[in-house]
Amino acid sequence: MKLLSAFASAAALFILGMGAANAQACKSPVPDAALVKKGALIMSINPTLPPMQFVDQTGALKGMRVELGEAVAKRLCLTPEYVRIEFSAMIPGLQAGRWDVINTGIFYTDERAKLMQMLPYEDQAISISTTKGNPLKISKPDDLSGKSIGVEIGGFEERKARELDKQLTDKGMKGMTIRTFENFAMAFQALRAGQVEVALSIDSTGAEYQKRGDFDRVLNGLFPTPVALAAKNKELALAVAKVLNDMKADGSFNKLLDQYGVKATDGAVVVKGPAS
Repeated sequence: MKLLSAFASAAALFILGMGAANAQACKSPVPDAALVKKGALIMSINPTLPPMQFVDQTGALKGMRVELGEAVAKRLCLTPEYVRIEFSAMIPGLQAGRWDVINTGIFYTDERAKLMQMLPYEDQAISISTTKGNPLKISKPDDLSGKSIGVEIGGFEERKARELDKQLTDKGMKGMTIRTFENFAMAFQALRAGQVEVALSIDSTGAEYQKRGDFDRVLNGLFPTPVALAAKNKELALAVAKVLNDMKADGSFNKLLDQYGVKATDGAVVVKGPAS
């Protein structure tokens, strides 16, 4: 019995030692001062864009960007934590230090890169969806003249909806009636209910809704622009960029994006933002 007890004690010490060694081996390259919460990578997300980010029937977060965020956190030896919030609050929240990273597929613009550190990694574009059967026979942007369109408020997509509207009016055509919603799920609900005639979203989401048989994607590939992760401070952004480039090098990055039919940006992921 004493021998068994001694063996059990030795085994327990060995396991504890291994755990300590593993914890020591996985030391985050990101200093605590660069994080909102020690040991965690807090990311904001608006889970209303299937298949990129959404909530499944059990209430769990799913999608390509959720998986990407978890992979990045793991490689940084940090615990991933998500804050579900509307897009309009994300940039102010990042600047206020409420989260470390915006991981919601934020479109890259030079104006945004003046406010935060951005890491373009994914190519996206805009789609226009209608109810099944495309009753309005939309096949080109000019066909949106006089139509009511639903779009999420405050983002790149709303800006592009207004650019489409201006293109129409510059041609002497009737513009669109633009209705903004808190998120894309609400815009598509409005389309389903007949409150708008078309809805604007990213290509991946328009394709997913068509695949599900919910709506028809009648236009796509409009305004192609890189999508990015965004971080408040450069130290964290550089660490995330290194992880993404390591993932590109070992093939796991493209494997994940390919699984969702998403194209990665060409070349290495680089940080674009303020110098400090």
